Amino acid sequence: MRYIEPHGHMVSRVTDDYIDMVTAGCACVCEPAFWAGYDRSSVNGFYDYFCQLTDYEPKRAAKFGLPHFCWLCINPKESEDVKLAEEVVALIPKFLDRPNVLGIGEIGLNKNSRNEMKVLEMHVDLAARHNQMILVHTPHLEDKLKGTRLIIEVIKRDKRIQPERVIIDHVEEHTIKLVLDAGFWAGMTLYPESKCSPARAIDMLENYGSERLWLNSACDWGVSIPLNVPYTALEMKRRGWNAEDIDKVVYQNPLKFLSQCKKFKLPKA
Repeated sequence: MRYIEPHGHMVSRVTDDYIDMVTAGCACVCEPAFWAGYDRSSVNGFYDYFCQLTDYEPKRAAKFGLPHFCWLCINPKESEDVKLAEEVVALIPKFLDRPNVLGIGEIGLNKNSRNEMKVLEMHVDLAARHNQMILVHTPHLEDKLKGTRLIIEVIKRDKRIQPERVIIDHVEEHTIKLVLDAGFWAGMTLYPESKCSPARAIDMLENYGSERLWLNSACDWGVSIPLNVPYTALEMKRRGWNAEDIDKVVYQNPLKFLSQCKKFKLPKA
């Protein structure tokens, strides 16, 4: 089996996870900027974090033969402080030329607040000005449907953004159609206790098809499973999916989306 982990927070994982992922057939991992497990107090903390994502973590992954890519932003969980967010957004362009940076993400909403909306708009403008792809986080704690609608409105309002270069992640049964109908890609995050179980993800694939969809494990600070993508592929096989259709979902789809960034290149087998 081969697969791509398109959304994994590897700075929160141990090296054994890298070994397990490579052993399971992972071709590369893509790491969106995320919450550190605590709120960072200054822009300097984000500078160090962006250095970690663009320098240290790719080197750590390379020790296990795994290409590492990343996305940059201030995560919605830290977007209430608009002044700090302005400083972080102003910092990001200094890192956009790094060879493993794919775009701006994971931006979006957490509690659907006014300040989060302001910071989302700042990120969308940044992506548009620098012709960057976008990866979006949809809320878990508050109303996901409301948050998804607000996010779509903000992105669609900016005519510089091409919907096919945007993926809206953490979709569930009540938001997936909204995202796909708007022309965006949709990501399903596989968690053992929240978001989307493997069975639910496969149900959605069988109901909505496999175009413009990917699977990811996120594998962050909380209860999560770095191998949930290949585990879900095995469940797809058990439910009668053939190898070609499974490969499309877990490998070809993320490859197609991510390849819109010229820096996304995988080593030849």
